[in-house]
Amino acid sequence: MSGKRGVTLRAQWLGKHLRELREHAGLTLKDTGEYLQRDGSTVSRFEAGLYPARTSDVLALLDLYGVTAPQERDGLVRLSRDVWQNGWWDDYSGDVSHGIVDYAWLEARAESITSFDTLVLPGLLQTPAYMEAVIRAEDPDATDEQVERWLEFRRTRQEILTSGAPRLSTILDEYVLRRSIGGPETMRNQLAHLAQYALTADVEIRVLPLAAGAHASPDGAFRIFQLAHPFPAVAYVPTPAGAIYVEGDAADRLKLKYDRIRRKALSTEDSLKLIATVTESLANV
Repeated sequence: MSGKRGVTLRAQWLGKHLRELREHAGLTLKDTGEYLQRDGSTVSRFEAGLYPARTSDVLALLDLYGVTAPQERDGLVRLSRDVWQNGWWDDYSGDVSHGIVDYAWLEARAESITSFDTLVLPGLLQTPAYMEAVIRAEDPDATDEQVERWLEFRRTRQEILTSGAPRLSTILDEYVLRRSIGGPETMRNQLAHLAQYALTADVEIRVLPLAAGAHASPDGAFRIFQLAHPFPAVAYVPTPAGAIYVEGDAADRLKLKYDRIRRKALSTEDSLKLIATVTESLANV
């Protein structure tokens, strides 16, 4: 990982945890720097994610801070390796934003993902034709080469659904099913693809019907990634100006929103029936 790549969510997380551990141990930046035989400003950069700590430094700091719980140590060591080692997603860092690279990393590391979608289907469930229609509508000036890289990136992300993890639970606003993206044939194939996933054990798909009226997230879509201990749940909120990632109380509030929306959504069986009904309505279009 090049130091020019920019601050990633992974580096920020690692730094945040190291800072919390240092403060809990009652040590100053100077104390920690002396232990590592570095200056305090270097430790500060570690904690800010500006220059991520190497795995050897992380192991030394965990010893200094008295962290002995195997699960916590293993989690932070793995994170330090993720920061510096290239995952497949990092190969696309020159083609997509840092926020989307971080998003792919979260998908790959999550134990479960819950999402509420109001405009388009989640990328993990999109067919190539639907995917391309969405991408070209979002950036009509993109070259064919750029579009192909973005399609390749999204198709690679989808491989997690066949690797045994994570569990995906999604609620789709009924408008998502009825908005024609790419034309009738693309939508028919997309909805058939969606129905197939709805029958798999690790994917739960529910539809929030139009008849449900107002709901808990009038401002739109969001996703929640549940990661293994010691990391908190992380929520992702897409905006026209870029992605927002939150954790802690903010993520908990979105969990509550999701639960409230889920109570108004159709059952998985009735959702599948609605998907079939919308698919049939496109048969003669």
